Amino acid sequence: MDNQLDIEEIENVLAKADELYTHSQVSFAFDNMAVEIHQRLHDKHPLCLCVMIGGLVPAGQLLPLLPFPLEVDYIHATRYRSTTSGSDLQWIKYPSLSLEGRTVLIIDDILDEGITLQAIVKYCQQAGAQEVLTAVLVEKQLDNRPGLKKADFTGLTVPNRYVFGYGMDYQGQLRYAPGIYAVHGL
Repeated sequence: MDNQLDIEEIENVLAKADELYTHSQVSFAFDNMAVEIHQRLHDKHPLCLCVMIGGLVPAGQLLPLLPFPLEVDYIHATRYRSTTSGSDLQWIKYPSLSLEGRTVLIIDDILDEGITLQAIVKYCQQAGAQEVLTAVLVEKQLDNRPGLKKADFTGLTVPNRYVFGYGMDYQGQLRYAPGIYAVHGL
């Protein structure tokens, strides 16, 4: 595995990690987010855009909890590319569906520095979206966020540490972890 963690290293990171939220706590957060999103968007027939790859798990958990007509597409923009620090934004895939005149709900795993989400919001606005809202499972507590300052819908907050699980990765691994964990020492 070139530039990737081997299986023993992955297991070691998970074993030493600090659990911030359990599976049950994360499920409760999704339930609360769904109530808020329903109240705001139930009559808008929104286009829900999953931000790949991290938003895959949150979108998969959240969408079945939204009992109203909506459409789903995805967008793929990244700054991390399986590393632990961001670099220049790379656009990999734009949505297939038209955003013109739509209410768009962007679903992602984490609001960290907010640079990627801010760029995606701007793209949606430029593509003609009538309204653009953001939903993130986790918002990292930062004193000075350089990008998007706050999501419209947030499930949980975490300290300024490197976190993984429920879509968030550690060096391309551990997105599947059944809770939200902070890497020990980071």
